[in-house]
Amino acid sequence: MTRLFLLAALALVLPQIAVAQPPPPETPVFDLHVHIWRGAQSIREYEAQLRETNQGVTRFGGLHMAVGPGQLDEMRAKNDELLALARTHPSLLPIPSVHPYDGAAAIAELRRLAAAGVRAIKLHPHTQQFDVTDPRVLTLVQEAGTLGVVVMMDNANIIPGDSENLFNLAVRAPRTKFLFAHLGGMNFRFWNIIPLARTTRDFWPDNLWFDISALVVLAADSPIEAELVWTMRNVGIDRLLLGSDYPQLSLAQSVQALDRLDLTPEERAQIRYGNAERLLLGARE
Repeated sequence: MTRLFLLAALALVLPQIAVAQPPPPETPVFDLHVHIWRGAQSIREYEAQLRETNQGVTRFGGLHMAVGPGQLDEMRAKNDELLALARTHPSLLPIPSVHPYDGAAAIAELRRLAAAGVRAIKLHPHTQQFDVTDPRVLTLVQEAGTLGVVVMMDNANIIPGDSENLFNLAVRAPRTKFLFAHLGGMNFRFWNIIPLARTTRDFWPDNLWFDISALVVLAADSPIEAELVWTMRNVGIDRLLLGSDYPQLSLAQSVQALDRLDLTPEERAQIRYGNAERLLLGARE
């Protein structure tokens, strides 16, 4: 009788003990690609979408692109707004912008941002309407390399030749770390040149990282999925970062698409958070 009583008591207690256990820690997620078009309002809307989709985020990169050229006051004001938002939103990594065609003024603003602790800037050849092959672009990104600032650039390959021009820019600025967004879009196959470039002597600086925003959502469960995964491993899993491209797409869409790719849990963890932490939050070289 006593034994039966003890077993019954344990049956009642054990479920309570199980419920009392703390939940497993949330998987860290770094959303590298969040457009902050309307300042604090954009952040509120982004956070609301996270709640609605039940998607957590550990850190996120808040982006804006400088208008111009020649609109220096607006450029500085928007950069300062982004830096101020980062002070009130600890999870926000500010990724401000300059316009390469502003020449010396762009260099001065880049130096000011670096002194303020900025780890990366965003350039967008199509939105900002500049030519990647322009000498002013090379001068700017070389200075970013000297300052230890990562240069994030659009690589959706909207116009033929975009990826090739970015490849050449990386070669000409070997001290600069580049982060190309969207992994070349539907031209992602081009970046399979990297394993061959790594076999060259005194040519390839191996200074490229990529975010997989938008492309991962398009490719998951598609006929090109296996080829994308092959490309990702050729580029290097340690060179890939996650992004949503908010507000065009949600972080939940990107995370769910990444989880559907034929990758190991360790590879997904690197892409979700670890690689961004090492590239953007580590000590400057």
